[in-house]
Amino acid sequence: MTTAHAKAASRPITGALRLVEPRTARPTAVDLGGYVERMTAHCPYLAPSVRLGQTGWTVYRVEGDADTAEADLFAAGVRAAEWVRAGAREPYGSLRCENVVILGEVAGATHEDLMAWPHWVLKHLYGPVGVMVGKFRAGEEETSRAGGRVPAAPVSFLPVRAAVRRRDPAFLGATPDLAAALATGEDDGRDVFDNVPRGWKEIRTWATQLLPPLKPSNG
Repeated sequence: MTTAHAKAASRPITGALRLVEPRTARPTAVDLGGYVERMTAHCPYLAPSVRLGQTGWTVYRVEGDADTAEADLFAAGVRAAEWVRAGAREPYGSLRCENVVILGEVAGATHEDLMAWPHWVLKHLYGPVGVMVGKFRAGEEETSRAGGRVPAAPVSFLPVRAAVRRRDPAFLGATPDLAAALATGEDDGRDVFDNVPRGWKEIRTWATQLLPPLKPSNG
């Protein structure tokens, strides 16, 4: 029997993402060792996740047009989220983290452009079932909630991991409804695509209703 997890994870990648390196704990296509080591100072769960084999990296190269690449990145994110869900009740499953890396370029879109909508939709679909989705752009410098500098990522990627309910809602201040859903939600095995369109363009249109209200202009 096909489960809801399997149906969601089977969303096709149509060719605008070329697989460079299948899931591995230590990718060779990109050098991430030093970055991961430096990031352990900012994430107390990363070191044990790596040590226990719960952190994986799948590396893709974007090709073709931006719209198709965006749709394929979303499909890759769905696959990663369902891997996290499937392993959540296994030993050390609370440390599961799947990272979707993108290399290369497509005309008319930066990595930030390509990741923006997939990230937005994925975190709303999967937050209520206990999956946290982030995004890092290559070379982008960020500041932690404590005010410290976060190491710039050497590549662009979407981290998809098991949520830490007592900490992660604080990262979602701009989306309080999602923060509340993440804090209280449990994975009941649902198909997160129930009542959601199936085509990527339709999903993007559907997701516009999830946009936070615009901040008042100071002008």
